[in-house]
Amino acid sequence: MTAASLAMLIKGHAGFASVATSTVAAVALALAATPASYVSSRQQADGGFAESGQSSDPSLTAWAVLGLTAAGRELGRSPAGYLEGKPTRTANDLALRILALDALGRNTEDLVTRLEGMRGPGGRIGTLVNSTIWGVIALRATGHPAGGSVGYLRRAQRKNGGWSWHPRGAPDSNDTAAAVQALRAAGVSARSPEIRKGLRYLRSLQRPDGGFALSAGQAPDAQSTAWAIQAFVAAGRPPGTRAVRYLASLRQPAGSYRYPKRYAATPVWVTSQVLPALARKPFPLG
Repeated sequence: MTAASLAMLIKGHAGFASVATSTVAAVALALAATPASYVSSRQQADGGFAESGQSSDPSLTAWAVLGLTAAGRELGRSPAGYLEGKPTRTANDLALRILALDALGRNTEDLVTRLEGMRGPGGRIGTLVNSTIWGVIALRATGHPAGGSVGYLRRAQRKNGGWSWHPRGAPDSNDTAAAVQALRAAGVSARSPEIRKGLRYLRSLQRPDGGFALSAGQAPDAQSTAWAIQAFVAAGRPPGTRAVRYLASLRQPAGSYRYPKRYAATPVWVTSQVLPALARKPFPLG
Protein backbone atom coordinates (compact mmCIF):
# COMPACT_ATOMS: atom_id res chain seq x y z
CA MET A 1 0.00 0.00 0.00
CA THR A 2 1.29 3.44 -0.91
CA ALA A 3 1.04 6.54 1.28
CA ALA A 4 -1.49 8.02 -1.15
CA SER A 5 -3.79 5.00 -1.05
CA LEU A 6 -3.58 4.90 2.73
CA ALA A 7 -4.57 8.57 2.84
CA MET A 8 -7.70 7.83 0.76
CA LEU A 9 -8.61 4.99 3.11
CA ILE A 10 -8.22 7.15 6.20
CA LYS A 11 -10.18 10.05 4.72
CA GLY A 12 -13.04 7.67 4.01
CA HIS A 13 -13.51 7.13 7.75
CA ALA A 14 -14.49 10.28 9.62
CA GLY A 15 -13.39 8.83 12.94
CA PHE A 16 -9.82 8.76 11.75
CA ALA A 17 -9.74 12.30 10.37
CA SER A 18 -7.88 13.75 13.34
CA VAL A 19 -4.95 11.37 12.94
CA ALA A 20 -4.87 11.27 9.13
CA THR A 21 -2.05 13.72 8.65
CA SER A 22 0.34 12.23 11.19
CA THR A 23 -0.44 8.65 10.15
CA VAL A 24 0.14 9.32 6.48
CA ALA A 25 3.39 11.13 7.27
CA ALA A 26 4.64 8.23 9.38
CA VAL A 27 3.73 5.64 6.75
CA ALA A 28 5.27 7.73 3.98
CA LEU A 29 8.50 7.92 5.95
CA ALA A 30 8.52 4.16 6.52
CA LEU A 31 7.82 3.47 2.85
CA ALA A 32 10.63 5.80 1.78
CA ALA A 33 13.19 4.42 4.24
CA THR A 34 15.93 2.37 2.63
CA PRO A 35 19.38 1.44 3.92
CA ALA A 36 20.92 3.96 1.52
CA SER A 37 18.55 6.74 2.56
CA TYR A 38 19.32 6.02 6.20
CA VAL A 39 23.07 6.32 5.66
CA SER A 40 22.59 9.45 3.53
CA SER A 41 20.60 11.05 6.34
CA ARG A 42 23.64 10.85 8.62
CA GLN A 43 25.77 13.23 6.55
CA GLN A 44 26.76 16.30 8.53
CA ALA A 45 27.20 19.97 7.59
CA ASP A 46 30.98 19.51 7.21
CA GLY A 47 30.43 16.79 4.60
CA GLY A 48 31.40 13.92 6.89
CA PHE A 49 29.19 11.20 8.33
CA ALA A 50 28.47 10.54 11.98
CA GLU A 51 26.59 8.21 14.28
CA SER A 52 23.69 9.82 16.10
CA GLY A 53 24.86 12.37 18.67
CA GLN A 54 28.50 12.22 17.54
CA SER A 55 30.79 14.30 15.35
CA SER A 56 31.87 13.37 11.83
CA ASP A 57 34.47 10.63 11.65
CA PRO A 58 36.86 10.06 8.69
CA SER A 59 36.73 6.26 8.84
CA LEU A 60 32.95 6.17 9.11
CA THR A 61 32.72 8.71 6.28
CA ALA A 62 34.84 6.50 4.03
CA TRP A 63 32.66 3.47 4.76
CA ALA A 64 29.53 5.52 4.12
CA VAL A 65 30.92 6.64 0.76
CA LEU A 66 31.71 3.05 -0.22
CA GLY A 67 28.32 1.78 0.90
CA LEU A 68 26.42 4.50 -0.93
CA THR A 69 28.55 4.04 -4.04
CA ALA A 70 27.78 0.31 -4.05
CA ALA A 71 24.09 1.12 -3.72
CA GLY A 72 24.27 3.50 -6.68
CA ARG A 73 23.26 6.42 -4.50
CA GLU A 74 24.44 9.87 -5.56
CA LEU A 75 25.72 12.06 -2.76
CA GLY A 76 24.01 15.42 -2.60
CA ARG A 77 27.09 16.96 -1.03
CA SER A 78 30.54 15.52 -1.69
CA PRO A 79 32.49 14.49 1.41
CA ALA A 80 35.75 14.64 -0.56
CA GLY A 81 36.82 17.96 0.95
CA TYR A 82 36.18 16.65 4.45
CA LEU A 83 38.22 13.48 3.80
CA GLU A 84 41.08 15.31 2.13
CA GLY A 85 41.43 17.57 5.14
CA LYS A 86 41.87 14.72 7.63
CA PRO A 87 45.22 13.04 8.41
CA THR A 88 45.88 9.34 7.88
CA ARG A 89 48.03 7.65 10.51
CA THR A 90 48.18 4.02 9.45
CA ALA A 91 48.24 1.95 6.27
CA ASN A 92 44.64 0.94 7.03
CA ASP A 93 43.59 4.60 7.21
CA LEU A 94 45.39 5.33 3.97
CA ALA A 95 43.94 2.39 2.04
CA LEU A 96 40.41 3.20 3.15
CA ARG A 97 40.90 6.88 2.25
CA ILE A 98 42.16 5.92 -1.21
CA LEU A 99 39.12 3.73 -1.82
CA ALA A 100 36.67 6.43 -0.75
CA LEU A 101 38.33 9.26 -2.68
CA ASP A 102 38.67 7.07 -5.75
CA ALA A 103 34.94 6.31 -5.53
CA LEU A 104 34.34 10.06 -5.41
CA GLY A 105 36.40 10.56 -8.55
CA ARG A 106 39.35 12.29 -6.87
CA ASN A 107 42.98 11.85 -7.87
CA THR A 108 44.69 9.53 -5.40
CA GLU A 109 48.13 9.10 -6.96
CA ASP A 110 49.99 10.83 -4.12
CA LEU A 111 48.18 8.67 -1.56
CA VAL A 112 48.91 5.52 -3.57
CA THR A 113 52.61 6.40 -3.66
CA ARG A 114 52.56 6.74 0.13
CA LEU A 115 50.80 3.39 0.45
CA GLU A 116 53.30 1.63 -1.79
CA GLY A 117 56.06 3.11 0.36
CA MET A 118 54.62 1.25 3.35
CA ARG A 119 55.25 -2.13 1.73
CA GLY A 120 58.08 -4.14 3.22
CA PRO A 121 60.39 -6.56 1.38
CA GLY A 122 58.14 -9.51 2.25
CA GLY A 123 55.11 -7.86 0.67
CA ARG A 124 53.34 -6.82 3.86
CA ILE A 125 51.79 -3.36 3.68
CA GLY A 126 51.93 -1.64 7.04
CA THR A 127 52.16 -3.83 10.11
CA LEU A 128 49.09 -6.03 9.75
CA VAL A 129 47.61 -8.77 7.64
CA ASN A 130 44.50 -6.59 7.54
CA SER A 131 46.42 -3.54 6.31
CA THR A 132 47.93 -5.69 3.54
CA ILE A 133 44.50 -6.94 2.53
CA TRP A 134 43.12 -3.43 2.25
CA GLY A 135 46.32 -2.17 0.69
CA VAL A 136 45.89 -4.69 -2.12
CA ILE A 137 42.23 -3.75 -2.59
CA ALA A 138 43.12 -0.04 -2.72
CA LEU A 139 45.94 -0.64 -5.21
CA ARG A 140 43.74 -2.70 -7.50
CA ALA A 141 40.89 -0.16 -7.26
CA THR A 142 43.23 2.49 -8.62
CA GLY A 143 44.72 0.30 -11.34
CA HIS A 144 48.03 -0.47 -9.62
CA PRO A 145 49.54 -3.97 -9.35
CA ALA A 146 49.47 -5.76 -6.02
CA GLY A 147 53.05 -6.98 -6.48
CA GLY A 148 54.60 -9.08 -3.73
CA SER A 149 51.65 -8.48 -1.43
CA VAL A 150 49.79 -11.33 -3.12
CA GLY A 151 52.48 -13.76 -2.02
CA TYR A 152 52.35 -12.35 1.50
CA LEU A 153 48.59 -12.93 1.71
CA ARG A 154 48.97 -16.46 0.42
CA ARG A 155 51.54 -17.19 3.11
CA ALA A 156 49.41 -15.54 5.78
CA GLN A 157 46.50 -17.95 5.27
CA ARG A 158 46.09 -20.37 8.17
CA LYS A 159 45.72 -24.12 7.87
CA ASN A 160 41.99 -23.89 8.51
CA GLY A 161 41.64 -21.55 5.53
CA GLY A 162 41.12 -18.32 7.44
CA TRP A 163 43.02 -15.05 7.69
CA SER A 164 43.56 -12.95 10.80
CA TRP A 165 43.77 -9.24 11.61
CA HIS A 166 47.46 -9.35 12.58
CA PRO A 167 50.22 -11.90 11.91
CA ARG A 168 49.80 -13.78 15.20
CA GLY A 169 46.07 -13.34 15.62
CA ALA A 170 43.28 -15.88 15.34
CA PRO A 171 41.46 -16.13 12.00
CA ASP A 172 38.06 -14.47 11.65
CA SER A 173 35.34 -14.21 9.03
CA ASN A 174 35.76 -10.51 8.26
CA ASP A 175 39.47 -10.67 7.45
CA THR A 176 39.00 -13.93 5.58
CA ALA A 177 36.22 -12.51 3.42
CA ALA A 178 38.24 -9.37 2.71
CA ALA A 179 41.31 -11.47 1.85
CA VAL A 180 39.28 -13.50 -0.64
CA GLN A 181 38.18 -10.24 -2.28
CA ALA A 182 41.75 -8.91 -2.32
CA LEU A 183 43.16 -12.06 -3.93
CA ARG A 184 40.41 -12.14 -6.53
CA ALA A 185 41.03 -8.45 -7.30
CA ALA A 186 44.72 -9.29 -7.77
CA GLY A 187 43.84 -11.95 -10.33
CA VAL A 188 44.01 -15.11 -8.21
CA SER A 189 41.71 -17.75 -9.70
CA ALA A 190 38.44 -18.53 -7.95
CA ARG A 191 39.47 -22.20 -8.25
CA SER A 192 42.79 -21.69 -6.48
CA PRO A 193 43.41 -23.61 -3.24
CA GLU A 194 43.53 -20.33 -1.28
CA ILE A 195 40.07 -19.21 -2.40
CA ARG A 196 38.48 -22.64 -1.97
CA LYS A 197 39.93 -23.03 1.53
CA GLY A 198 38.88 -19.50 2.46
CA LEU A 199 35.28 -20.14 1.43
CA ARG A 200 35.20 -23.43 3.35
CA TYR A 201 36.41 -21.60 6.45
CA LEU A 202 33.64 -19.04 6.03
CA ARG A 203 31.01 -21.76 5.69
CA SER A 204 32.24 -23.25 8.96
CA LEU A 205 31.14 -20.02 10.65
CA GLN A 206 27.63 -19.99 9.20
CA ARG A 207 24.97 -20.57 11.82
CA PRO A 208 21.62 -22.42 11.50
CA ASP A 209 19.75 -19.14 11.04
CA GLY A 210 21.88 -18.35 7.98
CA GLY A 211 24.03 -15.64 9.53
CA PHE A 212 27.83 -15.74 9.73
CA ALA A 213 29.77 -15.23 12.96
CA LEU A 214 33.00 -13.34 13.42
CA SER A 215 34.71 -16.41 14.84
CA ALA A 216 33.99 -19.86 16.24
CA GLY A 217 31.68 -19.88 19.25
CA GLN A 218 30.21 -16.43 18.57
CA ALA A 219 26.72 -15.45 17.47
CA PRO A 220 26.13 -14.29 13.88
CA ASP A 221 26.07 -10.61 13.06
CA ALA A 222 25.21 -8.29 10.18
CA GLN A 223 28.74 -7.25 9.21
CA SER A 224 30.21 -10.76 9.23
CA THR A 225 27.29 -11.96 7.11
CA ALA A 226 27.68 -9.07 4.68
CA TRP A 227 31.43 -9.72 4.32
CA ALA A 228 30.82 -13.40 3.68
CA ILE A 229 28.25 -12.63 0.98
CA GLN A 230 30.77 -10.35 -0.76
CA ALA A 231 33.45 -13.05 -0.62
CA PHE A 232 31.23 -15.66 -2.25
CA VAL A 233 30.17 -13.20 -4.93
CA ALA A 234 33.83 -12.31 -5.59
CA ALA A 235 34.56 -16.01 -6.07
CA GLY A 236 31.60 -16.45 -8.40
CA ARG A 237 29.72 -18.61 -5.90
CA PRO A 238 26.13 -18.09 -4.73
CA PRO A 239 26.10 -16.91 -1.11
CA GLY A 240 22.83 -18.75 -0.49
CA THR A 241 19.38 -17.52 0.42
CA ARG A 242 19.77 -18.22 4.14
CA ALA A 243 22.42 -15.54 4.52
CA VAL A 244 20.26 -13.05 2.65
CA ARG A 245 17.24 -13.88 4.82
CA TYR A 246 19.32 -13.43 7.95
CA LEU A 247 20.32 -9.94 6.86
CA ALA A 248 16.70 -9.12 6.07
CA SER A 249 15.73 -10.12 9.61
CA LEU A 250 18.04 -7.40 11.00
CA ARG A 251 16.60 -4.50 9.03
CA GLN A 252 14.96 -1.75 11.05
CA PRO A 253 11.94 0.39 9.98
CA ALA A 254 14.17 3.44 9.46
CA GLY A 255 16.36 1.46 7.01
CA SER A 256 19.30 0.73 9.31
CA TYR A 257 20.53 -2.72 10.34
CA ARG A 258 20.98 -4.16 13.79
CA TYR A 259 24.41 -5.64 14.54
CA PRO A 260 23.08 -8.94 15.96
CA LYS A 261 19.41 -9.61 16.50
CA ARG A 262 19.66 -8.78 20.20
CA TYR A 263 20.67 -5.13 19.92
CA ALA A 264 21.59 -2.25 17.62
CA ALA A 265 25.06 -0.69 17.72
CA THR A 266 26.83 1.82 15.45
CA PRO A 267 23.98 1.61 12.90
CA VAL A 268 25.59 3.94 10.34
CA TRP A 269 28.77 1.85 10.24
CA VAL A 270 26.87 -1.46 10.19
CA THR A 271 24.47 -0.33 7.48
CA SER A 272 27.27 1.14 5.36
CA GLN A 273 29.03 -2.23 5.38
CA VAL A 274 25.82 -4.11 4.60
CA LEU A 275 25.06 -2.02 1.49
CA PRO A 276 27.72 -3.62 -0.81
CA ALA A 277 26.44 -7.09 0.12
CA LEU A 278 22.86 -6.07 -0.66
CA ALA A 279 24.08 -4.85 -4.05
CA ARG A 280 26.15 -8.07 -4.55
CA LYS A 281 29.25 -5.97 -5.16
CA PRO A 282 32.61 -7.16 -3.76
CA PHE A 283 35.58 -4.87 -3.26
CA PRO A 284 37.06 -3.12 -5.10
CA LEU A 285 33.77 -1.67 -6.28
CA GLY A 286 35.04 -0.53 -9.67
